[in-house]
Amino acid sequence: MTKGSSPIFGFCAPEFHAVEREFRRNFEERGELGGSVAIVVDGRPVVDLWGGLADEASGREWMQDTLAVVFSCTKGLAALCLHMLIDRGLLDVAAPVARYWPEFAANGKDGISVAMVMSHQAGLPVWQQPLPDGAMLDWDLAASRLAQEAPLWEPGTAHGYHANTLGFLEGEILRRITGCSIGQFLREGVTGPLEADAWIGLPESEEHRVATLSLAGSDRTSSLVRKLKAEPNWFGWKLITNSGGDGDLSSVNSRARHAAEIPASGGIANARALARIYAPLSLDGSVDGVRLVSAAALPTMRTVRSASDCDLMLRLPTTFTLGFSKSWGARGLGPGNHVILGEQAFGAPGLGGSLGFADGEARMAFGYVMNRHGAGVGLNDRGQSLVDAAYESMGFRLSPSGNWVRSELTR
Repeated sequence: MTKGSSPIFGFCAPEFHAVEREFRRNFEERGELGGSVAIVVDGRPVVDLWGGLADEASGREWMQDTLAVVFSCTKGLAALCLHMLIDRGLLDVAAPVARYWPEFAANGKDGISVAMVMSHQAGLPVWQQPLPDGAMLDWDLAASRLAQEAPLWEPGTAHGYHANTLGFLEGEILRRITGCSIGQFLREGVTGPLEADAWIGLPESEEHRVATLSLAGSDRTSSLVRKLKAEPNWFGWKLITNSGGDGDLSSVNSRARHAAEIPASGGIANARALARIYAPLSLDGSVDGVRLVSAAALPTMRTVRSASDCDLMLRLPTTFTLGFSKSWGARGLGPGNHVILGEQAFGAPGLGGSLGFADGEARMAFGYVMNRHGAGVGLNDRGQSLVDAAYESMGFRLSPSGNWVRSELTR
């Protein structure tokens, strides 16, 4: 155990000292309240650090087993579940969603493929029809409403971040195939075998371990906020105004939301769990005798399926595979407007700056969660500094394109 001037506990392999240094700086210089960071290389933990406060008001400390809502990091967990079905031959990404979910064909959606959904190309980034309060906590309501929606653009021609809807779309496809919820599938097929402390639908017995979140205000200079101000009738407003009250702080920190299965933004985990889950994906699909997918499934998981300089929702450059994020944006866009990873990396960032990803070239899996959010939808200086330190510790360098690549000296 290490403990210094900052409230840091855990362990860090000597060659990853730079990660510990940046984690400490997050508390001392960058306003971190509480959080954890974990790194696994070649299937073995090399960093597992935590510290700070889980609840500022009461002074409750962040412990080794503290959990936090990781928002869109959950998308990576959901995507993994679908790729397991793909790998088993139970799901065809080229098939129309309606093959598995017949009601989805309504309002001109009969041609939308599973791949379009998973790569944010389905044209269903928001619910257009008004949702009642608590709708995101009611699976059948949220999913059935999506089945009745019409796409906002021609599916497959463009992409826009499906911030909340993606999880219900993917989760309902999985439910129609397997007969179980995505939270149950994750527990039985992923987190249980791996002994990873991550949840989509948290049991009440674990509620006492959840950190209290402090959400950031909007970045008034961001492209998204400028778009909202400029176009009061833009469909993107529905992301904020039509979520059934899900975006407010009282909802985010509520027991009801923690218990609900919200596979795009409701997952609860710590950094150790995220790194553990991504560890098989940084190798050949297995770790410690637990196989999630075959090695042949990994190229599909990391291959780009949609990318543009202006995501129709986020108004930023974004890049997605089937269900996962790649590197996107650029440091020059400012904190919260980029995610800079290795060229082979794939995973999912979460609102406020959390992150989980796998990098097969580095044979590294990474997790970072915290409870004081930064502005934006990507990484802020706290998370990006940890990612940068991890790659630097492994001998990677920044390429002209801005991604981390292996140095010629370490090949």
